[in-house]
Amino acid sequence: MARADPAPPPRHFDTRLLLSFMVLTLIWGSTWLVIKTQLGTVPPAWSVTYRFIIGGGVLLLWCVAARRSFALGRKGHGFALVIGLLQFALNFNFVYHAEFHVTSGLVALVFAMLVVANAGLAALILKQPITARFAIGSVIGIAGVALLVGPDVAQASQVGLGLALAVAGMLAASLSNVLQATRLARRLPAEATLALSMLYGAALNAGYALVTAGPPVVDPRPEYWLGLAYLSLIASVGAFLIYFAMIRRVGAP
Repeated sequence: MARADPAPPPRHFDTRLLLSFMVLTLIWGSTWLVIKTQLGTVPPAWSVTYRFIIGGGVLLLWCVAARRSFALGRKGHGFALVIGLLQFALNFNFVYHAEFHVTSGLVALVFAMLVVANAGLAALILKQPITARFAIGSVIGIAGVALLVGPDVAQASQVGLGLALAVAGMLAASLSNVLQATRLARRLPAEATLALSMLYGAALNAGYALVTAGPPVVDPRPEYWLGLAYLSLIASVGAFLIYFAMIRRVGAP
């Protein structure tokens, strides 16, 4: 993978970054509830596949219409494939399966630790230092999460399984985030890379779904398709464009 080239953090208050963070919080804070509309009739792997076929396809068409560059090269396509595997296949399959076993609130609580995982992986891969203050805060945060979920895990094996799946999804997402801060990632056209990453992820999901769940399944409920549209277009295309732009600018943590 490409060598690390961490970006320096902004030296002053940045209104655009603050607004981007607020928008992402609102969008992704709502997805934990919307994902519940995707569970039931359609196996999770197929729901994830549909989500990124729609999201990646719409973004790809937009790139063509806007004449965005697709000059990724062999390394760029390899990078998009890795992001597709980590972010759009492993991460989301783990999350969808986790919500079969635990509440969306518990999954969201696990993902609140994403910044801690980002910092740890960034230290390993990008050689970004971890300050003592951040380390102390991370320990306190992890201890708080453990106190909240510990009794539930001790009483129910299904809760433990759900939390393990959520942690696996969070770690896959964190590794994807850190890779977005590498020198190679910053050289690639953002929109085209994201579109291809989603489509690679959709292809991987489709293969996994065929093997584990059989042929595609369709849910006729309107709420399923409304939820899928929201997750594909707003929570995937819109949110990830904002999020990866932020990471490439200020770094993964």
